[in-house]
Amino acid sequence: MGLYLRKILDNKATVAVWQITESEQELIDLSSVPTDEMEEINLIRSESLRKQKLAVRALLNELFEEKVYLSHHDNGRPYLENTITNISITHTEKYVAVITHEEDDLGIDIESLARDFSAVEKKALTEDEIDDLDDDAEEKHEQLAIYWCAKEAIYKRMGQNRVDYSEQIEVEKFTPKGEGELEATFIHKDGHEEDFDLEYIFFDNHVLVWVVG
Repeated sequence: MGLYLRKILDNKATVAVWQITESEQELIDLSSVPTDEMEEINLIRSESLRKQKLAVRALLNELFEEKVYLSHHDNGRPYLENTITNISITHTEKYVAVITHEEDDLGIDIESLARDFSAVEKKALTEDEIDDLDDDAEEKHEQLAIYWCAKEAIYKRMGQNRVDYSEQIEVEKFTPKGEGELEATFIHKDGHEEDFDLEYIFFDNHVLVWVVG
């Protein structure tokens, strides 16, 4: 399938999604992975995870005219070695997605709605967020998926270790729809608060959430 979605946001960030339908060899041919990184990918036992890593590379080749070199900081945060463009990456078994911006910090997360999100309520939500959950099982499931993706996106945006999702990230009440906006607050350990606007979309039984700025 290749490039599934490419969206240029009002703030000039780019969101792009790749649907993984290719074989592993086809992705290798599309991705132009450097030898040292290919050696690392070959050590991954899971074929699905190897394909996800390769699909990220294929997507970057699609987005950038010149070849870019992907690396990671010690905290796992990705960066491109030969461009100032900021990047965040996420993947599932069927899709990989990235968001890029020339200046602003950002974060993105995707999840399949086939996943069980019941643990999210206990380990990642504030008391107010739990109170805001819908009684309808299907709507609650979508809410939990959005909460998790939103908190993951903010976590990636902040680039900090040991963040307590239930204490440090608060998402304002929302009603799930096909696509929408979210408001959230990150509470630093010293009490300082930062407010963020996020966006989300549903597609093919997946939810994608991103934050810029």
